[in-house]
Amino acid sequence: MDDIEPPFEETYPTLFHNSTARANDKTLFAVDEECELPLIDLARLNFWSFDQWIEEMAEAASQWGFFQVMNHGIPQKVFESMRKEQMKIFHQPFRKKSEQNFMNLSADSYRWGNPKATCLRQFLWSEAFHIPVADISKLEDESNNPRSSIGLFATKAANLAERLAEYLAHNLRIKSSYFRDNCLPSSSYLRMNRYPPCPPSFEVLGLIPHTDSDFLTILYQDHVGGLQLKKDGRWLSVKPNPDVLIVNVGDLFQALSNGVYKSVEHRVVSHPKVERYSVAYFYCPSYEAVIESTENIIKPAIYRKFSFREYKQQIQEDVRATGNKVGLSRFLL
Repeated sequence: MDDIEPPFEETYPTLFHNSTARANDKTLFAVDEECELPLIDLARLNFWSFDQWIEEMAEAASQWGFFQVMNHGIPQKVFESMRKEQMKIFHQPFRKKSEQNFMNLSADSYRWGNPKATCLRQFLWSEAFHIPVADISKLEDESNNPRSSIGLFATKAANLAERLAEYLAHNLRIKSSYFRDNCLPSSSYLRMNRYPPCPPSFEVLGLIPHTDSDFLTILYQDHVGGLQLKKDGRWLSVKPNPDVLIVNVGDLFQALSNGVYKSVEHRVVSHPKVERYSVAYFYCPSYEAVIESTENIIKPAIYRKFSFREYKQQIQEDVRATGNKVGLSRFLL
């Protein structure tokens, strides 16, 4: 039987077996404590005053950049079906997953490791399918049947992302139609992740520290854990809860909110013995959408106006030149 695992060590022997490429940094995995993210109960909207309820969510977006939502309207059976589909897909032989047109997807949809890594600090012990929402309808299983559970999750996550974005925009006096006008269903992405068991001796992360380049990310993760975020200069491990969804603010919402909402650095540590699954919906605008900070008398705009296309191009240029995403600091006034 063909191996399902990506050939990390075989493909990158210099990184894994050359001491100069190793991280040699004991702080790489240092975590101060486990945390529970602020929990937003969407059902409370029916009982609380609207402004009070919005304020609770806005405070989480400002102080943490992350929060959890419950009573979000996505049935548990959707997550269970999604998880089964992910396992079917990722447990295919590696050679099959990496074939062009696998599941009727483009060749660059399947991603693993990091071909540009010069040291293990930059390497990703994970594999993923990064899929434009517009391509989800093309997904086929081994019997050429559509993978409907993936499309169903994407549709429901899109509706939730739009609702949450409009709630957070209300707190900033941004027109709620802004998101409906600029975030078309075809402009967002779905990313299915699998983190294989990773020997601790490798000193490598499942996903390196980063911020998301969107408005909001809707994340469903299993019970294994591994997500960590940076708050007040400390890495905190997020307690896993497969009964809720995690929402985090992306770079575009930080810019749009003039720095009120925070796009927070986060990473994933792979488990040494068991695989971990997650799926993320990235709520993105069209490339032509313009991001302009909401300024007022007290706080003038801190970011210059830019399009999403400009932002993506700048990220690509920085990654090519430095190996890292620079992000919003490039757009400061």
